[in-house]
Amino acid sequence: MRIVALVPGKIGDQILFFPTLDNLKRVYPDAQIDVVVEPSSKAAYRVCKSVTDAIAFDFKDRNSLADWGNLIGLLRDREYDIAISPQSQFLLNLLLWLTGIPTRVGYKGNGSFFLTDTVLLKSQQQPAARYHDLLQGLGKNSPVSPLNINVPSSDITWSEKEQQRLGINESGYVAVYDSQSPDVDSTYPVTFWQQIVKSLQEKQPNIPVVVIKDANNELFVKSMLTFFPNLKVMFPTDVGKLAAAIASANLLICTDSAPMYLALAVQTYTVALVETSQTLQSEVFIVVTSPTGKIADISPQSIMQRIWGQ
Repeated sequence: MRIVALVPGKIGDQILFFPTLDNLKRVYPDAQIDVVVEPSSKAAYRVCKSVTDAIAFDFKDRNSLADWGNLIGLLRDREYDIAISPQSQFLLNLLLWLTGIPTRVGYKGNGSFFLTDTVLLKSQQQPAARYHDLLQGLGKNSPVSPLNINVPSSDITWSEKEQQRLGINESGYVAVYDSQSPDVDSTYPVTFWQQIVKSLQEKQPNIPVVVIKDANNELFVKSMLTFFPNLKVMFPTDVGKLAAAIASANLLICTDSAPMYLALAVQTYTVALVETSQTLQSEVFIVVTSPTGKIADISPQSIMQRIWGQ
């Protein structure tokens, strides 16, 4: 059996879809399960054990008819038996119909007449549970699995060596991450981060603070090092190493980003700064929501209160 899921969205959206893929693999253990995802999200499948192939397609681009035709042709050539779409989009449902895949599952709504089996979209549910409901379209009613990822052993080894390089002992460390998005509403001011790090160093001087660096936040890291020259920096080069670095941390403080979802999966205690209310829930996951919808309007004091419980 061959199954394909069309999953537009960021890395976080992919991680929240992992429990659905894992349950599909349990129900159909011999099936090949593929996904079609944004090019920037393909990296997420380094830590997903249930997917055979991640096919890159830029859903957000202004694709020509030839681009859509190529994707339809690829899906036809692979002769999938089941297709799943966690997006209630007319165009994607039409695309699945054009592929001729016999069983096409999605949510009731926009263009759902192109599907063979539909389920009710329960928007109030947590995203992972909402996605998992799609399996009801296949007659499967198993409970949603816990959010989980499969970190390669080589990436765990990399994290351990990084901790040795940075001189981190058994006390562990606090990880800090900000994506520094071009969207000003998604960026937390560096001066506020400086207040938070200063508070961490004053209250827990024996626990080092590690800034997580990636290709998008070099300016943020540089700015933090200007204020704290001895700050430790980790530079994971892929999602697996990033997950391993987060799993080893005592605490992650971050904005709404891929590390936030990875922390949820590996159950690292997390304080997440978000623009609007999140349905994500966990005993180790604390959400600090902006009062205005702009992340820059979250006061450092409110974050420190959540960290220290004061």
